[in-house]
Amino acid sequence: MRLTKQTNYAVRMLMYCAANGEKLSRIPEIAKAYGVSELFLFKILQPLTKAGLVETVRGRNGGVRLPKPASEISLYDVVKVTEDSFAMAECFEAGEIECPLVDSCGLNTALRKALNAFFEVLQGYTIDDLVKARPQINFLLGIEESGRRQISAA
Repeated sequence: MRLTKQTNYAVRMLMYCAANGEKLSRIPEIAKAYGVSELFLFKILQPLTKAGLVETVRGRNGGVRLPKPASEISLYDVVKVTEDSFAMAECFEAGEIECPLVDSCGLNTALRKALNAFFEVLQGYTIDDLVKARPQINFLLGIEESGRRQISAA
């Protein structure tokens, strides 16, 4: 199974917000830090906001932040919001299935166990775990320790 770019950057966006502490993070800054388009991040922002994983503040000095501690947001929380399907085989999908073994197939059982194990591992990791695993994350993302952003000479 392969996760989408949407999930990858959703996790990265949450990591940026966690590294930035309680301060508001701006989409242009996050986009610059990861080298991705702002439009793409705005698209990702919608499901994250709807699921309560990100909080938005409108206005000139607005931005995004985590509504709860990063230690309370699991990777599973992000994946279940950003991925459309976990159908690993035809038998996982709704509707008519052409396989004559669908009700008695060992592959179906094995894949379900594998998917459940995948989810269990994701539930064991939080955004906070990912941020703490990178002691220099603020430097790497261009966030100063005090929360002020680094300004490059123009």
